[in-house]
Amino acid sequence: MKLALMQPYLFPYLGYFQLIAACDVFVIHDDVQYIKAGWINRNRILANGRDQLITIPVQHDQFSKRINERRLVACPAPGFVALRQIHAAYWRAPFHAETIALIERCFAFEDMNVARFVTHTITHVCRHLDIGTPIEVSSTISKPTDVHGEDRVLMLNKQFHADHYINPIGGTELYDRDRFRKEGIELSFLKPRAITYPQFDHPFVPFLSIIDVLMFNSIDATRRLLTEYDLV
Repeated sequence: MKLALMQPYLFPYLGYFQLIAACDVFVIHDDVQYIKAGWINRNRILANGRDQLITIPVQHDQFSKRINERRLVACPAPGFVALRQIHAAYWRAPFHAETIALIERCFAFEDMNVARFVTHTITHVCRHLDIGTPIEVSSTISKPTDVHGEDRVLMLNKQFHADHYINPIGGTELYDRDRFRKEGIELSFLKPRAITYPQFDHPFVPFLSIIDVLMFNSIDATRRLLTEYDLV
């Protein structure tokens, strides 16, 4: 049984959804410290041939608070400015209508909790792409609160009876393969292959939000891109 674990990111890049599709259970790691200027409440889209940030504002609060303890700024409505940016950037894209409709449904979510709002967007994109992997939320799983880092990852693998843990390639230095092996768990890292597709007439800009992928590719084409990775 393959398991993966990631913090909730706002409309993350294709590799995030490759990871979800590659495993049997995906855990949203929402009960860890919120990281300012990370990807939890923002991502990059294509605007006039260059990458541009879109952001859902988060209320100022104590630095030590966890993702699932933070709240979005409620006025104007979350996603209001971002939606205008996305529409302006992609109104000529071939799959603009269906992708904007998906984003509008995501932004219509009324719960201002950061973790639940962003998890909602992830699950909606998965449903849009027919990714059937069950998604669990870390804060709803009974576990000790004083276990962190690699110890927590191993503990969650054991709780789900996983024998194969998959992590994004960027985390290669975070985990000890020998320790996982001793615990009876295979450790792999997902490495997305080099992917390009037409982005209007501009040079290709990689690693943008899944929004960019969906604006320029059909659902069937995007589902094929979900398999364009290697486990190393």
